[in-house]
Amino acid sequence: MAAMIRKSLDSPEETRPVKDGMGQVELVNLDAGAVGRATFLPGWKWSQHVKPIAQTESCQFAHKGYTVSGRLKVVMDDGEENEFGPGDFGYIPPGHDAWVVGDEPYVFIDWQGMDDYAKPKE
Repeated sequence: MAAMIRKSLDSPEETRPVKDGMGQVELVNLDAGAVGRATFLPGWKWSQHVKPIAQTESCQFAHKGYTVSGRLKVVMDDGEENEFGPGDFGYIPPGHDAWVVGDEPYVFIDWQGMDDYAKPKE
């Protein structure tokens, strides 16, 4: 039988900042992979604040998670667009750009795609 696990994103095992102090990703690690809380400040845009870290033309991670607060606009490489807000569950496939809409920080709990997100290349 598997053991119960309790971890808190309020006491992350790892924190990864994004460029220019525009946010961070806080992570807890599970055998199935990392779970993260991404907090992005107004003015944050993937192509400006994570692209220099990822060194790819668009975000190549899939994300599956829940929006806690704020709003995020996502545009796929093929032009498909969507906006996520509080209470929304979302799946975002690889190949996208995204940015915070409005003047409230965007907070997203992501349980897919966080193992190497915003992690500098070695």
